[in-house]
Amino acid sequence: MSAKKFLLTILSSAVLAIPFDGVVNERAISTTTPSKVTMASSIASATSSAAVIKSATVEAPTITAPAVSGTASWSGNPFSGINMWANSYYASEVSASAVPSLGAGAAAVAEVPGFMWLDTRDKVDLMADTLVDIRAANQAGADTPNAGIFVVYDLPDRDCAAAASNGEYSIADGGVDKYKAYIDAIADLAKTYSDIRLLLVIEPDSLANMITNLNVAKCSSAQSAYMECTQYAIKNLNLPNVAMYLDAGHAGWLGWPANLQPAATLYAQLYNDTGSPAALRGLATNVANYNAWEIATCPSYTQGNANCDESKYVNAMAPLLTAGGWDAHFITDTSRSGMQPTGQQQWGDWCNAIGTGFGARPTADTGSDVLDAFVWVKPGGECDGTSNTTATRYDFHCGQADALQPAPEAGSFFEAYFEQLYKNANPPFS
Repeated sequence: MSAKKFLLTILSSAVLAIPFDGVVNERAISTTTPSKVTMASSIASATSSAAVIKSATVEAPTITAPAVSGTASWSGNPFSGINMWANSYYASEVSASAVPSLGAGAAAVAEVPGFMWLDTRDKVDLMADTLVDIRAANQAGADTPNAGIFVVYDLPDRDCAAAASNGEYSIADGGVDKYKAYIDAIADLAKTYSDIRLLLVIEPDSLANMITNLNVAKCSSAQSAYMECTQYAIKNLNLPNVAMYLDAGHAGWLGWPANLQPAATLYAQLYNDTGSPAALRGLATNVANYNAWEIATCPSYTQGNANCDESKYVNAMAPLLTAGGWDAHFITDTSRSGMQPTGQQQWGDWCNAIGTGFGARPTADTGSDVLDAFVWVKPGGECDGTSNTTATRYDFHCGQADALQPAPEAGSFFEAYFEQLYKNANPPFS
């Protein structure tokens, strides 16, 4: 564990777990017909390339934990009958950065269960620490079992159509093999902690880019590696205690009529080609984005798309997947969807959008047969990308008028953005 992570762990208060009762939203590269990510026949323009971060050494984490007891298998909705775990890593960020300026009320945000992003190989070690904590809490007599919630996010040449979130692995530098070792480390943990249910979102933005952005050179070059790596992840994480949801962009990206069928075809093909794995439950939408689940009046920036909210998008996609041989279910991120409409000028403006707020809290009580849960995938306050135009990973979306500035590097805690989300929260934190 790095010194920073160790410090964050020391700073954090006791790890928090609360009953699963929440909602939606995460970062995505969206668009409408004239925006960045457009219909399959009208693709976005290429973005500037960014230097790839040096790969981390792949090593299996050292695990010390209470003895295993049983297997946390599931059937039906995997979000039913569990508490999602609020991890100490995010709690420490909130405690160190937000609570001193906003007061103790902000600490309530850290109690909302949010996904831990495994966006570098080092974060798998934090996953191991988190699973130790979850097992201890469950074995101490938790009334409802706690489940681990994680985002698998480390593809080589990651986020091929954006510069802000480029990852540590390069296809040209053995990235495919390094990614497979990263997946192997996660799979080993899932087996070691087979008594804990693991709910996983797989690779935000990656497959959606394969549907709409193959005219971007980096995306077309990465297509084969993306598909190989995604299939490897699906097959090797197909375990009894795991439920996986492939990222599927959002309404403003794949919800356009011209994109729906190509998207459904790709996702259903992945499901079928990997042997219809039991652990592949469905798709995750609105990850790190801002869309409402349901909205009475379509915002002007949705530019005429009838699928202007996530409910319409999900219900348009579901029957196409069924026709392709996959009875898929969905989860929707509502972590940043509390303020509607947002301050976005274009639907494709994904970076640190102004006029946003924390959304409805996570819950499996969705009122929809196809929606398993509202979830918080995006950790509120963690930055989408830097506004520093001289930075290697600068993306022009992060310097636009509707992006909050000045902003630090992607993944860093952005206190001003947390304050915006907190003050605009719906329902509010009291």
